[in-house]
Amino acid sequence: MAQQQSQLKERLRFGTVGSPQTTPVSGTIAAIHHSRELGLEHLEIAWVQSVRVSDEMCAQIKAAAEARQISLSIHAPYFINLNSQTTELMEKSDARLLAAARKGFLAGAKDIVFHPGSYHSQPPEQVYERARQKLLELTGILREEGVAVNLRPETMGKSAMFGTLDEVIQLSADVPGVLPCIDWAHLHARQGDGTFNSYAEFADALRRVKAGLGEEGLGKLHFHMSGIAYTAKGEKEHLPLNEADLHYRELLQAFVDYGVGGTVGVEAPLPFHVADALMLQATYRRLLGAGGDDSEQGDG
Repeated sequence: MAQQQSQLKERLRFGTVGSPQTTPVSGTIAAIHHSRELGLEHLEIAWVQSVRVSDEMCAQIKAAAEARQISLSIHAPYFINLNSQTTELMEKSDARLLAAARKGFLAGAKDIVFHPGSYHSQPPEQVYERARQKLLELTGILREEGVAVNLRPETMGKSAMFGTLDEVIQLSADVPGVLPCIDWAHLHARQGDGTFNSYAEFADALRRVKAGLGEEGLGKLHFHMSGIAYTAKGEKEHLPLNEADLHYRELLQAFVDYGVGGTVGVEAPLPFHVADALMLQATYRRLLGAGGDDSEQGDG
């Protein structure tokens, strides 16, 4: 029984997107050490403006993460668009995603999260095909270079943006080397009507993942979690969980019930960054029956 509980505990690893705000000094290596001190198990490195890191520093990051047993993902620069409208913009977008993948791989990250782009008022089917072809091209380049990472298009929080749940699942089924990043707050905010916020809807999403990617796909997911404010047009801003309406406990229960595995990056705004990550981890572990206690926490 103890062995079974140990295996269950390893299903999902929680951490922050960007350095925990309580990290005493700046830098990714310090963030890795502090994440372990906090009891977190993952760190998503936020290279969201640009990728400016030396190979030597990447090697140091990888060594620190391995020593501390912290898994890593990378959030690539925001300025990536698989549907860029000019050749120049497309080349710059490609370069940003490839740089994040190459440097992330050297740093020991397995997953490269990115915002997949905009519809630009074009038919979704047309944009999907362009995104698919672009990802086939980019993953082919990375394979030839021996860069073994997963490119993870993120579900987006506004209806004008490419990145529905079904789109990122289908891209993952169609393109080797692509897997989804499911941002649950974005899914909740996308339609602007408060939907996608119940156990039934969360469970349906996980069933769709399983239908598209199989049982194996459920075992290597990457999530973003936070509270979120939204308007009729979708996402407005991230919120701490205790100020938001996201039914996160029901979401965590769905993770447990469907045997989900992988990593979770928490995007709560300061100063709730660390508190929300630790609370979500503790709630998940309690629901899983593998330790942790959130008995004084609310349900969002």
